[in-house]
Amino acid sequence: MAKGYWVTFYQSVSDPAALAEYARLAGPAIQGAGGRFLARGLPAKVYEAASNQRVVVTEFDSLEQAIAAHDSEEYKKAAKVLEGRVVRDVRIIEGAA
Repeated sequence: MAKGYWVTFYQSVSDPAALAEYARLAGPAIQGAGGRFLARGLPAKVYEAASNQRVVVTEFDSLEQAIAAHDSEEYKKAAKVLEGRVVRDVRIIEGAA
């Protein structure tokens, strides 16, 4: 079974305190659902049309587990903290088998 990944690209953060609160809530929700953070932070180098904003890559044992974690009530509570304060693009993809 192929793994599942969240790839999150932050476009803007107008409230750093909201991002910190999100991290406080989301970290345990994601890890409790089986997620493992593989990479977090600013890009070392950007190419093409990329912006120099925060990127997070999170691994799950399966695509289904990745989707279920995102759709869980615990994670939704964390994500709500970002509304109107952080713009980001979250993509859930299946790993190459």
